[in-house]
Amino acid sequence: MSQACTLAVVVDAPQHSALREALSYLSDTAWPAGTLVQVPLGRRMVCGIVWPAAAGDPEPGVELRPVAAALDTLAPLPPHWCELVSFAASYYQRSVGEVALGAVPPELRRLDNKQLALRLKRLGRLAPPGGAAPVWPDPTPEQAVALQAWREAGTQPALLFGSTGSGKTEVYLRAVADTLAAGRQALVLVPEINLTPQLEQRFAERFPDRLIVSLHSGLTPAQRLRHWLAAHLGQADIVLGTRMAVFTPLPRPGLIVVDEEHDPSYKSQEGARYSARDLAVYRGRLEQCPVLLASATPSLESWHQAERGRYVRLVMPTRIGGGVLPTVKFIDLNHVPRAAAHHEALTPPLLAALGQRLERGEQSLVLLNRRGYAPVLHCLECGWKSGCPHCSAWRVFHRADRSLRCHHCGYTERVPRACPDCGNADIRPVGRGTERLEEQLAEALPGARLARIDADTTRAKGALEAELGRMHAGEVDILVGTQMVAKGHDFRGVTLVAVVNPDTALFSSDFRAGERLFALLMQAAGRAGRDAAQAARSEVLVQTWHPAHPLYQALRTHDYEAFAASQLAERAMAGLPPHAHLALVRAEARTQEEAQAWLRAASDLAGSAEGVTVYPPVPMSLQRVANIERAQMLVEAAARPALQRFLAAWLPELHGLRGEHRGLVRWAVDVDPLAI
Repeated sequence: MSQACTLAVVVDAPQHSALREALSYLSDTAWPAGTLVQVPLGRRMVCGIVWPAAAGDPEPGVELRPVAAALDTLAPLPPHWCELVSFAASYYQRSVGEVALGAVPPELRRLDNKQLALRLKRLGRLAPPGGAAPVWPDPTPEQAVALQAWREAGTQPALLFGSTGSGKTEVYLRAVADTLAAGRQALVLVPEINLTPQLEQRFAERFPDRLIVSLHSGLTPAQRLRHWLAAHLGQADIVLGTRMAVFTPLPRPGLIVVDEEHDPSYKSQEGARYSARDLAVYRGRLEQCPVLLASATPSLESWHQAERGRYVRLVMPTRIGGGVLPTVKFIDLNHVPRAAAHHEALTPPLLAALGQRLERGEQSLVLLNRRGYAPVLHCLECGWKSGCPHCSAWRVFHRADRSLRCHHCGYTERVPRACPDCGNADIRPVGRGTERLEEQLAEALPGARLARIDADTTRAKGALEAELGRMHAGEVDILVGTQMVAKGHDFRGVTLVAVVNPDTALFSSDFRAGERLFALLMQAAGRAGRDAAQAARSEVLVQTWHPAHPLYQALRTHDYEAFAASQLAERAMAGLPPHAHLALVRAEARTQEEAQAWLRAASDLAGSAEGVTVYPPVPMSLQRVANIERAQMLVEAAARPALQRFLAAWLPELHGLRGEHRGLVRWAVDVDPLAI
């Protein structure tokens, strides 16, 4: 009988347990690091991963428990994968087990060796897409220069800064081809699920003889496991996925592409609040493979890194075919009829422009980043509004199913026939969403073929693909949508993009609101005139009360560089990222007083640390969600190492506060928060 050894195993323990590192277990076999095992934890049997850390000696009188089983049918997870997970857990202040097990398909955690063997046999059903040999277009001069500069950069991260329609996708298709020719695997990240199918199609056309798999939350558990196994075992040559795919184990990593790298969707907003873009850059350094970040509107953090020379900047300012960027015009709401400016989403100049496109048989896109029919219902007699009883937010009126729906907690009711407070039957919608905008367009332009794309219309499986297919086929004259339609789509027939009600972000308390608005408007503008033959007459119309705002003036000339320079200068003066480093500690409790009391107690434990400032707790902008009160406390440091040292020493002490504050429901830390 072999001698028992001690293994370090990470498990997914609850965050409040304060269990952050690996646990020690006995085993008759010295399983290599990265092996999945079943181990006892309390009264439960859970999945764990053997970790490349020295197992700690048990305290006197403590008997170690044995590993119950090992999933030895599966090759161990690579050492670099374990290093990536350890870094993510350390940097984002979460337990190693939570990050590690969260990166493994849930289906895999429930399998034994016999069940896994059956799944591995079924991997043979995955096959390359097949089809005719691809025809590769000749690269434009700018693409050729960018590709050569990327090749010469080696493993240094590269920022591909190209205008919308400049052919950035072609650059990284060729970068992937180089990677595959070298016998390596490529990982391509996209910000949202709805961009995955069209990208998958383009890759299938270019690489018909290569196995391509996707990884995103829209897959069934069985599909996700199958695709993950194909990547882990080296069978898949190309992996396309959303932010979760950054943790995909690859035995031959050769390239990581982050498309639309500026997109906030790459930052997780729950659990381990990691940034997939930042982890992709770290993973490239770890595995010595190039990382290509692509965007027409790079994040200011990435732009700052390129300015400092840490990233190679590849510039492609010209559109494919020599098409010009659309002309940006502003409709000044101060100078249109009062009724149109205050009560209607569609001003006469905008309707006239839409009518011209209809006459010429061209397509238009109307962007309003708010779904539903109206943000609130209002009683003219007593002032009642459709507030959510469980949140400090309004319930949105959805006319299609006559419901009032809270977009934060999901609470839904039928629209009342009369005001619940005074009985007045005249309750009216205030403001507008995409549903109401579509209705107004149908009334104003009765001959137009309309379509709407937002989270409400694309819930059903295949609904998004069907609507996009109609748009590409020319069966739609005017597409109404939220930000879902503003990025990544190649609508060849669109010559007009209209933006309704973008002003709210101009005066937000969130310091990143302007950056997000500029990116959204630049991306939306990029949907117009993508066909070079129509580019010269393509337009962007923005309805605004503030046409002279500096953000809009930069948009007028498509001058991202000027906008970035002004924003970085402002942030340097204010001491904001990327010139400073932040963390937010959030507390949720039954009352606002209890949430803030816990944060004040946490602040008292912080003491004083050189170069680190802990600000007083304040309520969050959305103070109550699902009957839970929320508060936050900002931690700021001039240097990233100082912030990390402070958090590592401070946060473990906060677990002991829970017993003193019974009303506390949960707390979490968000390192490098996107919104404050």
